[in-house]
Amino acid sequence: MPSSLLGRLNAERNRRFVGRVQELALFQNTIASTELPINILYIYGPGGVGKTSLCAQFMQLCEQVNCDYLSIEARNLEAAPESFLAALRGIMGLQESESPLDILKVSNKRNILFIDTYENIATLDEWLREEFLPHLSLDTLIVLAGRTPPSLAWRSDAGWQALIRTLPLRNLSYEESLSYLARRDIPNTQHQIILDFTHGYPLALSLVADVFTQKETTFQPDSQPDIIKTLLERFIQDVPSTAHRMALEACAVVRLTTEALLKQMLDLSEVRDIFEWLRELSFVESGQNGLFPHDLAREVLIADLRWRHPEFYADLHQRARNYYTIKLGQTQGDEKHRVLFDYMFLHRDNPAIRPRFTWQEHSSLQTDIYRESDKAGILEIITQYEGFESASIAAHWISRQPENIVVFRDSNLTPAGFAIFVELHKATAQDIEVDTGAVAAWQYLQSEAPLRSSSEGATIFRFWMARDTYQAVSPTQSLIFINFVQYFQKTPGLAYTFLPCAEPEMWAPMLTYFDLKRLPKADFEINKRKYGIYGHDWRIVSPSAWRELLAKREIDAKSEIETTSSTTPRLLVLSEPDFIEAVYDALKNFTRTNALHNSPLLYSHLIENRANTNDINERISTLQTLIKQTAESLQASPRDDKLYRAIYRTYISPAPTQEQAAELLDLPFSTYRRHLKAGMERVAQILWQQEIN
Repeated sequence: MPSSLLGRLNAERNRRFVGRVQELALFQNTIASTELPINILYIYGPGGVGKTSLCAQFMQLCEQVNCDYLSIEARNLEAAPESFLAALRGIMGLQESESPLDILKVSNKRNILFIDTYENIATLDEWLREEFLPHLSLDTLIVLAGRTPPSLAWRSDAGWQALIRTLPLRNLSYEESLSYLARRDIPNTQHQIILDFTHGYPLALSLVADVFTQKETTFQPDSQPDIIKTLLERFIQDVPSTAHRMALEACAVVRLTTEALLKQMLDLSEVRDIFEWLRELSFVESGQNGLFPHDLAREVLIADLRWRHPEFYADLHQRARNYYTIKLGQTQGDEKHRVLFDYMFLHRDNPAIRPRFTWQEHSSLQTDIYRESDKAGILEIITQYEGFESASIAAHWISRQPENIVVFRDSNLTPAGFAIFVELHKATAQDIEVDTGAVAAWQYLQSEAPLRSSSEGATIFRFWMARDTYQAVSPTQSLIFINFVQYFQKTPGLAYTFLPCAEPEMWAPMLTYFDLKRLPKADFEINKRKYGIYGHDWRIVSPSAWRELLAKREIDAKSEIETTSSTTPRLLVLSEPDFIEAVYDALKNFTRTNALHNSPLLYSHLIENRANTNDINERISTLQTLIKQTAESLQASPRDDKLYRAIYRTYISPAPTQEQAAELLDLPFSTYRRHLKAGMERVAQILWQQEIN
């Protein structure tokens, strides 16, 4: 048992300290060496990542081997040589007239000098590097701990390069975080939600553990404003201006921040200085394609922004979305995939999406076309996860539609995953009969949502999986889903898509969020394994309408997703006979507005694409105008003008009876009836072409 309060404090600190095994081993080996292998140990990382705690452990290691050390807390210093020397003089117990440097440079024993919060005296960096440190004895180790990495001068000097070792501190690992929570006696049932919020960030773990010392039984991040406030203060000390604060928030909203994107999001003509400021922040990292904040910094910044200024949060999303929309039209291949990842990242705040997608900045996977040499590997993967019968079906589709296969290659260029798309409208009846899944999808189409013309198509994403993880959440799965989205966007005439899942319930929150409907009628079974189907009718919610729908959901972090029918009329996909019949009825009731209330045409694309409102009377007016204009267009042809006159006298400006209409047109009744029928057919066909195109 410790014999003093200091001993008890150190014992408790040691009990709570976890991780940093490699850092501790490096320091221990360094001070145990006969000759110091390095003279500068530079520790850096964001505030709260554990730099001070690690230095305290280093000091205890010094005490265990009787190695002298000095410790300066730069937070309490002025950034001036005199202030630094005065602090050093004080901890060494020297008189005012004595020089700390004179004593340290002639010391014949090993000394360790710790300087914590080094960023507070950053302006002394040159003086320390050029004038003070070089004059210390060769057996002195200097440990610098600060938020920012070593300046360029340290890294570009050939001498210091050989004498310095940098230690960037990151969050604790998953296992280390669990160990810490166990040492703080946090209930096991709360571990995962805490780790999801903290991402292993030491200060956050400590603050959450403190919540439980107040007799809390559950942890809800949204209900802990004090934790958010404390973490935010650690991350954004000394933000130079409002523009810099906005840049930091913009960086948190998007996956990767580039100078061009930042310019768009801040609506500024020049952002070079602000971008460079972001780049130097301790909790912002530079990736291959842009800047990104540490996970917890992102969470805290977004949580604060959503609470403090939800309008600006929504505005940042809109600006980023506009930028990505333009970029998608300008890019191809892997670059387009990257932009789609960035686009998808805007949905990350929703709990339906976050756990079912990976958001990696780097990926070694390459998206490629199918090659004949891939066949054996693909079939082997399918056999492993779905059995021989499924592999046989896949082999059939590979031979029939090889152009519809996307392969994701690893660094060795072997398939790490793939997706096989089957275009049902291009397959023969004999082809479809081979595949139980294709049969189920095709039968559903025939009975529930038939294709209406040769210009409409339907696709089933028949096989999709990763080599190592099948259909579980993984970087490969995320890339597969990105390709699904790209397919939606680029395929003309796409009427319907089907997505079979081996575990449909697991994907329900995410696929519902993306407006894919569960279709139990299309489920199928192969080799005693059931597959659940999700589908989307792109004639009802087109790709552009789908993007607008997701844009509304994007800034709503609720788990419950409203269906489109709650806000807009449900569109109808009419077959050609039903559509023609509806046009005939609309013509017959052209002047009877009340009768048009029941017209299915009001909820067709024909009216949806023209009406700017959901008001039923406005839609009826739009329908009447469209029918009138279509009939009048017949006048452009001398042959069809007589058809127009029959329609005009019968429906648009009707005579009391058809017999009187024939008299007004000076036509035999039989001729009049023939013209009227032909005119109705012409109007209906013109409108049908507009509907399906």
